Amino acid sequence: MTQTADPRAGKPGTDASRVPAPQECAVPEPAAIGRIIEQSWQRSAAYGLDAHSLPDFSPLGRAELALLVERNRLLYRHALPVMETLHEQIAGTHSMVVLTDAGGTIVHSVGDDDFLRKADRVALRPGAGWSEQCKGTNAIGTAIAERVPSLVHAGQHYLRANHFLTCSAAPIFDHEGKVVGVLDVSGEQHSYHRHTMALVRMSAQMIENQLFSAVFQDAITLHFHSRPEFIGTLMEGIASFTPGGRFLSANRNGLFQLGLPLAALRAHSLPSLFGLPVSALMDHYRSAAPGLLDLCLHSGVRVYARAELRLANRLSPAELPAAAAAPRMASLRALDTGDAQVAGLLAKVEKVIGRDIPVMITGETGTGKELLARAIHQDSPRAGGPFVAVNCAAIPESLIESELFGYEDGAFTGARKKGSAGKIVQAHGGTLFLDEIGDMPLAMQARLLRVLQERTVTPLGGRAAIPVDVALVCATHRNLRDMIAARAFREDLYYRLNGLVVKLPALRDRRDLAQVIDRLLMLESAGSRPARVSEEAMALFRRHAWPGNIRQLASLLRTALLMAGEGGEIRPEHLPEDFLEDVTADTAQTGHAQPAGLQQIALSAMEQALREHGGNVSAAARALGISRNTMYRRLRPAQRTPRQ
Repeated sequence: MTQTADPRAGKPGTDASRVPAPQECAVPEPAAIGRIIEQSWQRSAAYGLDAHSLPDFSPLGRAELALLVERNRLLYRHALPVMETLHEQIAGTHSMVVLTDAGGTIVHSVGDDDFLRKADRVALRPGAGWSEQCKGTNAIGTAIAERVPSLVHAGQHYLRANHFLTCSAAPIFDHEGKVVGVLDVSGEQHSYHRHTMALVRMSAQMIENQLFSAVFQDAITLHFHSRPEFIGTLMEGIASFTPGGRFLSANRNGLFQLGLPLAALRAHSLPSLFGLPVSALMDHYRSAAPGLLDLCLHSGVRVYARAELRLANRLSPAELPAAAAAPRMASLRALDTGDAQVAGLLAKVEKVIGRDIPVMITGETGTGKELLARAIHQDSPRAGGPFVAVNCAAIPESLIESELFGYEDGAFTGARKKGSAGKIVQAHGGTLFLDEIGDMPLAMQARLLRVLQERTVTPLGGRAAIPVDVALVCATHRNLRDMIAARAFREDLYYRLNGLVVKLPALRDRRDLAQVIDRLLMLESAGSRPARVSEEAMALFRRHAWPGNIRQLASLLRTALLMAGEGGEIRPEHLPEDFLEDVTADTAQTGHAQPAGLQQIALSAMEQALREHGGNVSAAARALGISRNTMYRRLRPAQRTPRQ
């Protein structure tokens, strides 16, 4: 079999260091798709692949797969929640969501059970390679080779065994313009839908933006757009600078708006690109209620911007901009919005801060447990130290030991050179927040207990114990006492963690809904004039059970703000239809009368979203937070034929 080191070899105009602009990552036109598939088939034949060959059923073993996840831990961590959300949007369509590394080896997948069994027949599973060299023409491998989103349908696959598939894949780029992975949706060919690619592209871009933010931790980061309502959405440009103002990098939308390639931008600074000295930026955010920045790009284009200043190691807490750091710099006082239950637990917490007493926060998912943990840190004597959050439920069991305790150079095959400091050591002098502690494996519970008792950590492969000094805050939505009875949680660890146990009430049980909404709207408005909520919309809010609690409320308000416009009034027609349907169900269960005209309100909201998005059903559905099918189902009775 003839092997080629790089499927792009000899292809003119390919520059692996260049980040494609957003329009380059749009779905290719039909003619371009034909050329891409044709060129891919030519490469597949050159690799010596037989179109009639059987699938390769020799994926990585369990240990090798764990190492693959370890090597791609940053991508894995940020992609997982996006994959779960994407799967929710396509659930029931006989499909699966796939994440691969830069070489096309599948790192993780999630999908419908019936399709996962069929996908397993062609080795579409974690640990299997899907580069063009391995599988010929396929969406994953072709997306890597072409550096653009790729749609490969049915017989367009090179291997006949894969003809039953329809696949949409988008490459994921890092801050240097390198492909670090691929996000893909694969399903049975009859489940093909033209809008799947748009969902995949948006999800890949979401992962890219999160990776970008994770890389630049000690930096000035601007979120900007010529239209202020697009700040905070996938449309925004993001650019990071050193604390002194030197340009570091920008996301793809940022490069597009700045109009210069990445290499040219590295000669620029914050003042040369945005006409804004660092000192002026600091002065802006020292004001009590700073609004959006009104800036002019070097090209003369006017943009609006919001800045994040992650400079905790360089500035004192008093110098940090209050508005820019609001989500991370919340205090206990800021969390007191008038509910007696919340005020009572905050008073308890305040009494133990700085007293070396661990705090256990319980409550339903989305009630704000991490926000409370950050407030505890911010009000403690350790505020100048690090706040390190670990979600025990999001880390694979095979990696949680190295993630928490770190490892030495050479501790295992594939370990990073010079080793890695674990989260516990990283939190030295500050606060360690262990979220979803109930999901920690039993073996790790024993090691954690030893660390808490001895106040030392021994990394994997190491001999010397490292002294650590951390304040400990834990959180869980589980009933740990029941887990202890079921022998799923160590009783001795439980009593070591529960110095003070507080339970955050569910949003439906709080009496400060209006104040919480006001606070969230103020944060979302980034200092500009916040929106208002009409009496009709507030009445709907009060009827809802809020199963997702504050997290669900914040997400809903973010969508409603886009519908209402900056400084506008949020009315029922600005609310997602799924929410209105839930309110109807909640009302039926509680026996209250259904709000008059609820269905007409939902229809009006969809019509308005369609107008604002030029008749594009997918864009309107995303803006409303509902599915395309829901849009079609509700619009058909009204005999509307929106543009696809």
